[in-house]
Amino acid sequence: MMLSLLLFSLMDASVKWLGAYYPTSQIMFFRCVVALIPIAVIISMRGGFGILRTAHKKLHMLRSLMGIGAMALAFYAFSLMPLAAAISILHTAPLFMTALSVLLLREKVGLRRWSAVIIGFAGMLIVVRPGPEMLASGSLYMLIAAFLIGCTTTIIRYLGKIDDPVCITFYFTVTGVAISSVGILVQGWRSPPPADLVLLLLVGLFGGMAQYLMTLSYRHLAVGILAPFKYLTIVLGGVIAYLVWDEIPDPASLFGIGIIVVSGLYTLHRELVLAGGNTT
Repeated sequence: MMLSLLLFSLMDASVKWLGAYYPTSQIMFFRCVVALIPIAVIISMRGGFGILRTAHKKLHMLRSLMGIGAMALAFYAFSLMPLAAAISILHTAPLFMTALSVLLLREKVGLRRWSAVIIGFAGMLIVVRPGPEMLASGSLYMLIAAFLIGCTTTIIRYLGKIDDPVCITFYFTVTGVAISSVGILVQGWRSPPPADLVLLLLVGLFGGMAQYLMTLSYRHLAVGILAPFKYLTIVLGGVIAYLVWDEIPDPASLFGIGIIVVSGLYTLHRELVLAGGNTT
């Protein structure tokens, strides 16, 4: 999980840099095509294509389409927003997961968790700053991406118990190649110089390995143990943004980010308590 978070942070920073010069679909194409290389190696090491057999093709397709939609929105938003703020909005995904668990899975959520969710969304509003400028700032795109990630994470938690992690990663990545290829036909292609080509290739390598490692981590450890580590990406993203772009979040954004982190961690804490038999 720790290695996955580091790779995701490096990928996000690379996407933000490239987003100023290249269409989103082109960055997504490299992200997915290059990611197929380590995935192919892993498939070969694990015994071949038999590992990709699944009885849940429709669920894989739904997860893949939602995941690619989240990727497209997030990649575009990264080019518009400060990195730390963008990553913090993505971390509202667990709050969406809690709300979705009530609507879709009929789970019981007590007053404390609902309170944490509401407070977390309040923190999100501080960072997003609703208004006509939400589209220009990229915050609305990132917020929708967070919602889709909340949906896909719920599906991954289910699929991870019945299918191999490389199977989940493979179908997601192949779907991304197909959709980004269509996107390139619409947005066009810009030929990258050698330095940018290396960075585009690294986006795919970082993303593919990070996706696999995160899926693998969920297979071996409980979500309640792993999920809190994800908030370290806000710190990693903030450090990278300061070093590369000299970005420092304003006080209001820092306050909102803090609320998102605290409410998210408390929500996870209550889920652990629930797993122990306490539904309040």
